[in-house]
Amino acid sequence: MRRLALVVGFVAVMLAGPAGARDIDWAAVQQEATRLLSAYVRINTTNPPGNELAAARFLAARFQQAGIETQVFESAAGRGAVLARVKGTDAGRPVVLLNHLDVVPANPEGWDVPPFAGVVRDGYVYGRGALDCKGVGTVDAMTLLLLKRQGVALHRDVIFLGTADEEAGGQMGAGWMAAQHLDAVRNAEFVLNEGGHILVLPSGDRVYEVAVSEKTPCWLRLTATGAAGHGSAPPPDTSVTRLLRALDRLGQYQPEVRVVPEVQAYYAARAALQSEGLRASYADLRAALAEPGFRTEFLSAPHNAALVRNTLTPTVLRAGDKTNVIPRSATAELDCRLLPDEDPDRFLRTIKDTIADPEVTVEVLLNFPPSSSPTDTALFKAIRGLADRDGAPVVPSVLTGFTDSHYFRAHDIVSYGFTPFALSEDETNREHGTNERLSTENLREGTRRLVDLLRSLDDTSPDGRPAGRPDR
Repeated sequence: MRRLALVVGFVAVMLAGPAGARDIDWAAVQQEATRLLSAYVRINTTNPPGNELAAARFLAARFQQAGIETQVFESAAGRGAVLARVKGTDAGRPVVLLNHLDVVPANPEGWDVPPFAGVVRDGYVYGRGALDCKGVGTVDAMTLLLLKRQGVALHRDVIFLGTADEEAGGQMGAGWMAAQHLDAVRNAEFVLNEGGHILVLPSGDRVYEVAVSEKTPCWLRLTATGAAGHGSAPPPDTSVTRLLRALDRLGQYQPEVRVVPEVQAYYAARAALQSEGLRASYADLRAALAEPGFRTEFLSAPHNAALVRNTLTPTVLRAGDKTNVIPRSATAELDCRLLPDEDPDRFLRTIKDTIADPEVTVEVLLNFPPSSSPTDTALFKAIRGLADRDGAPVVPSVLTGFTDSHYFRAHDIVSYGFTPFALSEDETNREHGTNERLSTENLREGTRRLVDLLRSLDDTSPDGRPAGRPDR
């Protein structure tokens, strides 16, 4: 009788759909996720200085209340990470739901609401980090909570990992975790991170964009030096004029245009979405860029141009602090992004040769090796299945920015950038900008999709056993 009861219980869960979803009140999930994100946004984790430890403890308390195994790590004073785990049956290797706790600064000027108030209005949660990346963390957290409440043991452990410092390169966050506590995600097969999403086109059609590679940062600081003195009697060259001349030379420099294999694959996958006149060009972008008319039009779009060449963007300038004093030194910081196949040493030599001034030094602030992940995996197949049910194509994309995924790819853990939010271009443009927001509908449907995705991943388990086994 006991064996029969177990079988009946197992079949009931299987018939329920993804992860026992028949028992999930999705309206209640939406309300809970909205409250969670609103409270999370109110924890100011602007980086610098970060203060992520407060956010890590906030999330850890939610997990611990639900009886989920949880750890909080402190990489430095006030800098923290949180890891929570829902155990599986060990039939498959763990999957890590990665997100970051820190946010970029927010100037209240131009916002309709205070950026750290967590205001809920007209079906949206507003605030810095609502989309990047506290909304992602909220959906990841809700997924763990639902798996625990439903008593579902998937084939794999599901690990929530919220880290510090991503917005400044991740060295005190995911980089520190990978260097000091990689055992916490030991034997993980996949990392699911930010970077891609479900793009809603103006036509209403959807495209599942999954980031499999990204450009690498090569952040630079230029320091020009010269004699200090009184501004009323300037010498022929000063630190400031040297710096301005160096920046002008870099502004005139035109990086080589080239199409790396990952970018070729991205545009080829998007070819079917283009007008008839552009399909052939996108299908073979390398050949198309040899045609002057197409090349000019293609490169006029900043996103396109950034995917086929290295970029150099001056972002920070510092010099004197008094009008009538010539400063001894002047500095500029450049946000440079390199194509996946670029040699950073070669790039650095090009920068120095272009500046051609021994009184201007070039210092590397941030750089790490390029990384990418293959698409012939069970997780990518599961994402494709999710897209098929939505009637949408899947596009393996290359990011012009960078995420923490590279820290895990360096340890041979397949990492994809994909958050299960359906977002228009207007919504994604709010990241790092004013009135950043995420709809409460996306909180609900994002959680639903992520639960479904993990269930689909179980279906690809090597032993072929069905998923959704209830905890005994």
